[in-house]
Amino acid sequence: MSLSAYLPRKQSFAALLASSLALLLAPPAGAQKAGGTLKVFFFDSPASMSIHEEATIAGQGPMMGVFNNLVMYDQAVEQAGLKSIVPDLASRWTWNPDGTELTFTLRQGVSWHDGKPFTARDVKCTWDMLAGRGSAQLRINPRKTWYANLEEVVVDGDHAVTFRLKRKQPALLALLASGFSPVYPCHVTPAQMRVTPIGTGPFKFVEFRRNEMIRTARNTNYWKPGRPYLDGIEWRIIKSVSTGVLAFLAGQVDMTSPYFLQAPMIRDVRAQAPQATCALVPSNVQRNVILNRSVPPFSNPELRRAVALVLDRKAFIDTLSLGTGQIGGALLAPPEGIWGMPEDVVQKLPGYDPDVAKNRAEARSIMKANGYGPSNRLRLKVSTRDIAPYRDPAVLLIDQLKEIYIDAELETVDTTVWYPKVTRKDYTIGLNLTGNGVDDPDQSFFEGYACRSESNFDGYCNPELDKLFVQQSMEADQVKRKAMVFDIERRLAEDVARPVLYHNRSGTCWHPQVRGYTVMINSIYNNHRMEDVWLDQGEKREVRKE
Repeated sequence: MSLSAYLPRKQSFAALLASSLALLLAPPAGAQKAGGTLKVFFFDSPASMSIHEEATIAGQGPMMGVFNNLVMYDQAVEQAGLKSIVPDLASRWTWNPDGTELTFTLRQGVSWHDGKPFTARDVKCTWDMLAGRGSAQLRINPRKTWYANLEEVVVDGDHAVTFRLKRKQPALLALLASGFSPVYPCHVTPAQMRVTPIGTGPFKFVEFRRNEMIRTARNTNYWKPGRPYLDGIEWRIIKSVSTGVLAFLAGQVDMTSPYFLQAPMIRDVRAQAPQATCALVPSNVQRNVILNRSVPPFSNPELRRAVALVLDRKAFIDTLSLGTGQIGGALLAPPEGIWGMPEDVVQKLPGYDPDVAKNRAEARSIMKANGYGPSNRLRLKVSTRDIAPYRDPAVLLIDQLKEIYIDAELETVDTTVWYPKVTRKDYTIGLNLTGNGVDDPDQSFFEGYACRSESNFDGYCNPELDKLFVQQSMEADQVKRKAMVFDIERRLAEDVARPVLYHNRSGTCWHPQVRGYTVMINSIYNNHRMEDVWLDQGEKREVRKE
């Protein structure tokens, strides 16, 4: 079944990106109206409200509108990349001739939500904290490796700041534009930011009731005149997908949890609410297998290779995404992904041969050579986060592992403890989702595969590849850089570094009264500023008729 069956109109995905979705989402000039509270069904309860200490959209998504970045991805452009970066708290920026200093001119007259002025010192405090050099310490720092190349942040008065780098890094701007890269205030502690965050953004934090609600309200002193349009946003936490969708169909919420609905549910929503807009797009959130290579049995590289060979990626895609997912490596596949390998190139990677029967025969031979077989099966637990997008592929993984004499049981883990658990390597084998904060190799490689990354959950470490990560990061010629990236992808596959199952497409639905919301096609973390979203009070929520 084609992807177009789940989109608002019967046309190809490429054509949708080129024209129709943009036209559908763009409000008529001058038609925006102020007022109203946007109600969103939200999939899970986060551990905290601190974006810099969260690794998922559960905490980052609702809080993006509370903050500003130095720069951001244009909220009206579907494919986020270096070409779509626009000013935010920085009004302009310049590189020095050798590409090792990035200087920002900051906006004047911006205030934090508590009334204190925003200055260059806040920028320095934020990135000193992220680099682990400041007096304020984060409890968890998932993106510390993003800034391993940052030598220092130098303040020049209240309204200018320079990022001095150890080496050139053209894609640093891509990291700074991410929804994961807000500026924090110097005068508020990390502990307070986890509970009652203070930002400069279009919305103020109001409350977080665990497993019930996250609420934000309009910042009436926002530095962008006329923004935001909404009075506030209610993120209603509903962990059951079916219950959340029922709330949407009944008109109790305006929007489903962003980028959360899978293809079968999108199909059902479209059938029951034909007036709603539903967009199913690549999320840049890959399903993958993490193997704890520091302890037996997967300290044995041969057993890791056997797991990589048993995987039937097409079965995952057909079963869980109705054929809409994509096979790929660490980076999102084209055309939506900027840096990923085409499918014909991916199939040549070790472990990606589409001949599943041949791969599994080789995997069984490996297992037998290591003492396992029909009468001596390996028993273990497959750990995963306790929400449907994790559980469903984990169940399918367990079924496929039986083909190579591995009997596994499912271990589900609450969101609040899932990432601490895998960070301390408290698992044997896991089914994980890796969300790329930006579509750029610097983020994917340094965060997910570098030797000292806190987000390198399976403990993969190859010092030689770490050097290649740096080399590709320094390359300004994008054609040369892509060739280097493809070589790195091949070597990651050879090393069985977190075998990637597939790149998922996931969906968002909203009722006709929601205007000005743009879905991005190559990352789920960068379009929730919500300052341009408005409610057309003349439109009614779609109500399902019994």
